[in-house]
Amino acid sequence: MPLPPAPFVYPILDVAALSGRDAGSVARSLVAAGARIIQVRGKDLASGALCDIVAAVVAGTRGTGALVIVNDRPDIALITGADGVHVGQDDMPAGDVRRLMPRPLIVGLSTHGVAQMEAAPFEALDYVAIGPVSSTTSKEKPDPVVGLEGVAAARAMTALTLVAIGGITRDNAAGVVAAGADGIAVISGILSAGDPGEAYRALAGSLPSRR
Repeated sequence: MPLPPAPFVYPILDVAALSGRDAGSVARSLVAAGARIIQVRGKDLASGALCDIVAAVVAGTRGTGALVIVNDRPDIALITGADGVHVGQDDMPAGDVRRLMPRPLIVGLSTHGVAQMEAAPFEALDYVAIGPVSSTTSKEKPDPVVGLEGVAAARAMTALTLVAIGGITRDNAAGVVAAGADGIAVISGILSAGDPGEAYRALAGSLPSRR
C-alpha cells in the first residue's frame, strides 16, 4: 500500500508512553479517527514482548487500509506481517534493510540535519524523517533541534515523502507542513491525551490542505 497523501499525521505508539493502555486498542481508536499509518516503538522491550505487541496492532488494524510500521526491527516487521520498518542512524543500514524487505514493504529513515540527509540512501527509502523540529521530551537524549529551516532544507534535498518529528503540536503543525513536510510524526501529543483518537482528529484538523 502507498503512503498516505500529504499532509498526514503519523502517530507513533511508543510503548513506554502508553501508560498501561493496550496498544492494539489504541491503534484501533487511531484508525477509527482516520489514521492511515502507525508506527510501533518499543526501545526497551525484549524481542518477544515487542513481537506480541506489534502482532496485536497488525491484527487490530487488518483490513482497514492503515499501514503498520515497526521502529528499528525489520525482523519483527517481517515476522508479524507489518507493512514496513523505520530505522535510525545507529540501526541496521537502510540499504541492508531494503535487501531484507523488498518493495512494496516500506523503509523509512531518521535524519537530524543536512549532513545526514546528504548521506541518506534515497534509492532504498520510501520516506525520510527529519527532526527534531523543536524541543521534545520523547527521547532521553534528543538530537539538536533543526527548526523549520531544517525541514525546508530537507525538503529541498529530496522528492521522497518527508516526515517531520519532534515537538510538533496543533499550534505549530501547520507551519511545519508549510515548511515542506508531507507528514508529521507525533508521540506525546497523541499518547498523553486521555482520548488518543480525539487528539489525532485535532492534530489532523490543524493541518492545511495541500493543492
